[in-house]
Amino acid sequence: MTSENQRKIKVLVVEDEETSLHIITLALQRHNRELLFARDGEEAVRLASSERPDLIVMDMMLPKLDGFEATRRIKADPALHTIPVIALTARTGDFDERKAREAGCVDYITKPYRIDHLRARLAPYLG
Repeated sequence: MTSENQRKIKVLVVEDEETSLHIITLALQRHNRELLFARDGEEAVRLASSERPDLIVMDMMLPKLDGFEATRRIKADPALHTIPVIALTARTGDFDERKAREAGCVDYITKPYRIDHLRARLAPYLG
């Protein structure tokens, strides 16, 4: 199968801060990836439901609905519960990591991060 025939990996990026969004976008830009963007937790839940991404990269501190609750809602939906959600946050405490994992996140990445580090951490979830 040629690369033109391969299905694109769909990634939902949920981030409200421009600099972080830019870094995440650079880390994820590759062939056969379709990037979707949400700026708040409510939009993330809607897009996850309508677009069925292969991976969700979720900031935890978001307007309208935080990333913890957005992740819980996504994971509560039987049609979405198998989608891996990776938490991105500036919070480095064990409590926040535990809270993210309890909400359903499979990994927890703290800011600030470099593009190469972020690529390496996301690679296992991108096939």
